[in-house]
Amino acid sequence: MNTLELRRNFHLLIDSIDNENILIKFYELILNKKSEKENVLWNNLTNEQRRELNLAFEESEESKNLISNDELKKKHKKWL
Repeated sequence: MNTLELRRNFHLLIDSIDNENILIKFYELILNKKSEKENVLWNNLTNEQRRELNLAFEESEESKNLISNDELKKKHKKWL
């Protein structure tokens, strides 16, 4: 079964379920599996690495902490 057939069958299966509780459980299961896959990198970070990443993100919200792409290229030209 290829991806297209799998998706089609999955939609047919979902459309055939009349029980809202089962649909909710199905939805939560798929959502959790998707989130687990997307968060693999984050989950492998130490608490210190997570803290540093969050701090860097917060600092990037202030324009005074940003530099242009051209400036970055000049600064790191020897590695590019």
